[in-house]
Amino acid sequence: MFSIIVLTLNKRPQTRRCLESLLTSTDDDWELVVVDNGSGEDRVRFLGEMADRYREAGRTLETVLNDVNRGASTGRNQGIERTRGEHVVFLDNDMVVGDRAWLSKLRRTLEADLRTGIVVPKLVFAGNPGMIQCAGCAVSRTGRVQFRGRGEPADDKRFAERVELQCGTSACMMLKRSVIEAVGPLDEVFNPVQYEDLDYCYRARSMGWKVVYEPSVTMLHDESTTTAGGGGFNNPYIVIKHGLLFKERWRHMFENESGPPDRETRWKPIGRFEKKDTHENPE
Repeated sequence: MFSIIVLTLNKRPQTRRCLESLLTSTDDDWELVVVDNGSGEDRVRFLGEMADRYREAGRTLETVLNDVNRGASTGRNQGIERTRGEHVVFLDNDMVVGDRAWLSKLRRTLEADLRTGIVVPKLVFAGNPGMIQCAGCAVSRTGRVQFRGRGEPADDKRFAERVELQCGTSACMMLKRSVIEAVGPLDEVFNPVQYEDLDYCYRARSMGWKVVYEPSVTMLHDESTTTAGGGGFNNPYIVIKHGLLFKERWRHMFENESGPPDRETRWKPIGRFEKKDTHENPE
């Protein structure tokens, strides 16, 4: 069984589109838990309406309703506690299914190697599906984070091969339950958001698990919608704070890896799709 955990915090149109797109998935054996981090009074009615839609489709939508924003790490940990699948999927509420067989394809990649514990798909811009938003992540020897392929054509052959990664983003990420049991919950020191996913990948890799990019699965991402405003926190400050913590914690690994040169981690200008508030690189 697949267990999908969707975090929500306001952004109602994007959340509706995300939840509706999940119903197009062709795999039968999946459950959904929506963890809402304090979206307001109207959330009960909205999520109730979506639960009715799911029941009509023969699906179940369960909810965890937090009164305040408890953070991405805590929210995902709450979701994990409510799920039972052998394959756990983290999904942000600004994601849209771009491949109806996405679950089974990601699972095949996980099962292709016993040591593969985490897999991420190719993310493209929801407003421009012909452009890559993130093809997995890389980290330079100085700790600067790169979104691989960002701004490049979605069919770029450089990002058409399955490869092992240093880390990936939890905007869409599938993990084996056995990885979570071995590594433990996400570190809540990274609340409210930012770097908790990169840290988790490094924690898993430090225990011998692999993180893999699967290009045959494409998902649409409305970049930074989840973190842009409405969270009650200073996101640029949090990015710097958590980025420095990530560097301090994992310097002993990334300094000895063949990550990209710093010049290739610079945020590529791509017009109106550029939002400079996701895993920015602290100096």
